[in-house]
Amino acid sequence: MFTELLPLSLTAELFPNGITRYAVGGLFVGLGAVVIYMGTGIAAGASTFLESTLSYVSDQSRFQQYRSSRDWRIVFTLGIILGAAVYAVFWQGGAWTTDVQPWRLLLGGVFVGIGTRIGKGCTSGHGVCGVGSASKTSIVGVVTFLLVAIVTAQLVQLMGVSP
Repeated sequence: MFTELLPLSLTAELFPNGITRYAVGGLFVGLGAVVIYMGTGIAAGASTFLESTLSYVSDQSRFQQYRSSRDWRIVFTLGIILGAAVYAVFWQGGAWTTDVQPWRLLLGGVFVGIGTRIGKGCTSGHGVCGVGSASKTSIVGVVTFLLVAIVTAQLVQLMGVSP
C-alpha cells in the first residue's frame, strides 16, 4: 500500500525494519487519542502530567485547575509507560536499554518538560490531536518543534557529542 507509492530504495532507507510496525504503532496512537477524546472531551496529551500530579500536593491555582482531570491524566501517562514496557518484554525480548548516560536522559527530560509547558503542549497533544483536527496553532507549533529539533540535533552532531 504505502510502500508502493515510494521507490523501493527510499522505502528501505526510511524504514529499514519495514513499515508495518510504524503503521500499527500509529493506529494505536490514533485509537488512544480517540478513546481519550470520546471519554473526556479533551485532546490527549502528556505534557500536563506533572502539573496535574502536583495538584495532589499543592494548593496553587495553576495546579488545581487540573484537579478534575488529574486521575485520568495519571492513568494515561502510566499507560504510555506500561504499553512501552509490555511491547519491550513481549516483542523485543527484553527491557529497553540505551547507551545514553542517565544524567543526559534526566536533563533532556527536564528540557522537554519545560519546553512543553512553554509551547502549551507536546507532540502528542499538538502533533496527533491538534494537527489531526486542523488546528492552525498546533500546525505552527509542530512545524516549530520539528525545525528547532532538527537544527539542535544537527548542531549537537557537528559538535561531536555522543551518548
